[in-house]
Amino acid sequence: MWKPFKRAAAAPAPVQSGVFDFHELLAGEPPTLNLVDVGAMSLGPHTDAFDRLLGCGAVRIVGFEPVQAECDKLNALHGSQRLYLPYAIGDGRRRTFHECNLPMTSSLYEPNNDLLDKFQSIGRFSHVIATSEMETRRLDDIPEVADADYLKLDVQGAELDVINGAANVLRQAVLVHTEAELVPMYRDQPLFGDVDCALRRNGFLLHQILAIASRTFKPLVNDNNPDAPGSQALWCEAVYIRDFMTLDDLPPEKLLKLALMLHVIYRSTDTCAFVLQAYQRKTGDRLFERYLQRLTGKS
Repeated sequence: MWKPFKRAAAAPAPVQSGVFDFHELLAGEPPTLNLVDVGAMSLGPHTDAFDRLLGCGAVRIVGFEPVQAECDKLNALHGSQRLYLPYAIGDGRRRTFHECNLPMTSSLYEPNNDLLDKFQSIGRFSHVIATSEMETRRLDDIPEVADADYLKLDVQGAELDVINGAANVLRQAVLVHTEAELVPMYRDQPLFGDVDCALRRNGFLLHQILAIASRTFKPLVNDNNPDAPGSQALWCEAVYIRDFMTLDDLPPEKLLKLALMLHVIYRSTDTCAFVLQAYQRKTGDRLFERYLQRLTGKS
């Protein structure tokens, strides 16, 4: 266990509560953010991981949803604001796609119903109703995502397949938001540890685990609610950022984009400030100092 450091003679200024507009601190125009949404099926309004970015600057979104009907819905919903393509993203191999009774549980991996049926609520949503053979496409082979800044993965167990086909895209990206399973909810799928190792090999470090989901083992039900959490962790949402020890290797524009996303989406103000120090060292723009002043309320 880490022991606390001795308190310094002068304590740092406390962070002010509340959220402020990052863009008002910029000396010039805000950068255009390039977002890649792999597994883009809509779960309703205001449910995208990057929702807080929308409406606060230029954002370009390219998404992928292999279920054609769901892809059509997304394009109809968003029109020319976003581009959605009906591709199964993976490592480029030919695979079997398992379409389930609840479309959001469909996957390149077969649901592990022996495991799922031991828990309340989830097994009944993962019954395969059709299978089809399809070629998966590597992100590295799709020109529309060549300069990605942000990569969101929600592909029901196939996250590692996407990562293995995205080495070049990951060299450009500075933030990855991914779902990952903690137990094999799909047969033979890679788990969180595999995804974590792969992202670290690509220069990322775990920043936050936003949520860990669970259900109760049958026959128990918590609070008379089959969707209530239990004690066994099943899956999680995790955020990875570029290794903060190598930030000086990134170009200034990527540092600015990373800082913006950390502030707006994740409210990671201390990490945002740390990134802005690297940006200030590279550019001479005193954005870090302006951010710190606004953050602490001290001039």
